[in-house]
Amino acid sequence: MDIGQIHSKEYESDAGLPGQIAIARAPGRVHLLGEHGDPRFSSCLSSAIDKYVYVAVSQRKDNSLRFFAANSDERKRSSITNLKYKREDRWANYIKATIQAFASLGCLAKGLNVTVRGRVPQQVGLASSSSMEIATAVALRAFFKVTITDRELIGRLIKEREAFFGKPAPFTDYAVILNAKADGFIIVDEHRRETRIVPVDFTGYKMLITDSRVPRFNVEQELRQRRHDVRKGIESLFPQKELKEINEKMFASVNPTELLSGLPETVRRRVLFVIQETRRIAETEDALKKKDFQLFSRLIFHSHEGLRDLYEVSCPEIDWLVKRGQECEGVYGARMTGTGFGGCTYALIKESSIPEYKKRIEDYERIFGFHPIIYEVVPAQGASLISV
Repeated sequence: MDIGQIHSKEYESDAGLPGQIAIARAPGRVHLLGEHGDPRFSSCLSSAIDKYVYVAVSQRKDNSLRFFAANSDERKRSSITNLKYKREDRWANYIKATIQAFASLGCLAKGLNVTVRGRVPQQVGLASSSSMEIATAVALRAFFKVTITDRELIGRLIKEREAFFGKPAPFTDYAVILNAKADGFIIVDEHRRETRIVPVDFTGYKMLITDSRVPRFNVEQELRQRRHDVRKGIESLFPQKELKEINEKMFASVNPTELLSGLPETVRRRVLFVIQETRRIAETEDALKKKDFQLFSRLIFHSHEGLRDLYEVSCPEIDWLVKRGQECEGVYGARMTGTGFGGCTYALIKESSIPEYKKRIEDYERIFGFHPIIYEVVPAQGASLISV
């Protein structure tokens, strides 16, 4: 059954109510470059992927909120007057935060039935929770017939998610999932809240996302320390500037190796990576426009070297997978993606070379003890309304 049929069967008792079932979908996303930059002056090169979260929404007779996860056959409930974070609600908290964004617009007069079904792999850094939020938001925007732009929608989602979870919301994820195109990669400038598409012809190619299955511990603490180091280094580079005044163009006129020489070695390495990565995104955009895929490939590989040696968020398992990708004929770029310390790699590869790639990583489980999972994807269009 498709999600509309699943939703109708789950909520048969409300089938006679006026109004349609609003159904939307949103893709997962993968970061190609830049996810470890500073949002005040860095950009991120990303792509939506053709794995989707589907959400269906309809009206209830009462003021209850009912949530059904079709993949796990799991149900959660809340009410209009009790829209707040609850640890035990796990995935449903993201839907509640999204509903709250529309409640603040005065849309919520009656309860709602919500069904979610997804094919975005979870807990591997492909933004499955953000995809669920965006799919829910697109469905609710149509269901309530609200005139609100994507930019305004993202702003409201950020406000409610930060209130719900008490930590910064992923603007870049929202922007990618909403604005991505199937015929290119997307660059997100978080500071300016802008996006632009870099056209890419993916005919004959795929993206292989390989989940290393490495368990991750204390990742947030490690990443906080790196962000602190980057801020400290940037402040030393531009002592007369406020952080909000700094932009990527300023790095073109500085020699960071010389200017960072007086800093602690760890801080120097972290800042050097962020500056190099910022420059790489501009170079990568230019290479793609010129269809210089050899340069594009080198930039991707150099980025992973920086993640490994300067920012130090890789690990032996990830490095091994990237190295096998580099050695495989027909691979145009392989790199870690996401927060690091495990997680996934991606490889941009000719379809004819996929069997060779899979053969090259057959020894991974024997060497490291983890069974890798490979997802074959291509760039995808951003979130869309399916029906209402």
